[in-house]
Amino acid sequence: MFWTSYLLAVLALILAWPVPVLLSRAHWPARSPFTAMVLWQAIALAGGLSMIGAMLVYGLEPVGDNLIAGLKSLAGMVFNNEPTTALGFWHLFALSAAALLTAHLVFTLLLTYYKIERQRRRHRELLALLASPSADGPGTVVINHDSPVAYCLPGGARSVTVLSDGLMAALEPAELRAVLIHENAHLSQRHDLLLWAFAAWRQALPWFPTTRLAQTAVNSLIEMLADDVALRTESKTTLIKAIAIVSSGTPSPSLAGGASLNAGGGVVESSAVSATGGADSPRTTASRVSRLLSPEPPLAKGIRTLVLAASAMLLAVPTALLIVPGLLG
Repeated sequence: MFWTSYLLAVLALILAWPVPVLLSRAHWPARSPFTAMVLWQAIALAGGLSMIGAMLVYGLEPVGDNLIAGLKSLAGMVFNNEPTTALGFWHLFALSAAALLTAHLVFTLLLTYYKIERQRRRHRELLALLASPSADGPGTVVINHDSPVAYCLPGGARSVTVLSDGLMAALEPAELRAVLIHENAHLSQRHDLLLWAFAAWRQALPWFPTTRLAQTAVNSLIEMLADDVALRTESKTTLIKAIAIVSSGTPSPSLAGGASLNAGGGVVESSAVSATGGADSPRTTASRVSRLLSPEPPLAKGIRTLVLAASAMLLAVPTALLIVPGLLG
């Protein structure tokens, strides 16, 4: 149990700092956004599991040879009033910390979801008053606003893509198609769920600089994924022009009920997934345009497979360290 907790703690530290920092500085994610997205998710899940698991295993060390045995002993102490003298101060502290951190993460995840749904509901109410259906397709509405604005509001069957009069006047038909395809890709690929998870992670652990790095990277990756969908039918030149035009817009806060439409916190504050440029941070927009202007070859299949395998291993290692000894015992 001691060595298991030690290994889990080391893994948690590695995934909390050096690995996310190195990944955020790497250039290859732009060559395979999907692969990088899977890796970021694995880092977040494995890091949280290792952090909680390390404290839990250390706390249960005096009362069990493995996690399952330790949990059974702990259950006896809690429900059967068995003596707790085997547990020292630091063991009790570790167990309390594990329980509190787990509760904090779950509570923050649920609270973030509640905020998202509340903002989306208010946003839809505003759109019902301010927007009119678009002739460009079902699920698309137009607001009377001079600035180029485009974003999508997720919500299952109630999902909508919002455009402004200013945007439609500024774009050519092919550029408008690129914007609509991009926004529909956000909806069909459920990027809002990714933004929700990483926004909750940052809200729960704001003192970890890696949570900011992860959220920024994920915001950028979902834009690249949506761009790749648009490029299946539209040219790079068309998409670049659309990004440049939309990024010049400055959405009015009143459109979101006083909430910001930026990608850095959009999923929480406005519940809108970032738009084709206008809702991106300047850094994300610059990365997208640079990627389109100076495209690099896609990541080799062998490397993609290796990264995906590493992602699976990140999840498998802490799970195995926690569960396998108990099953074997």
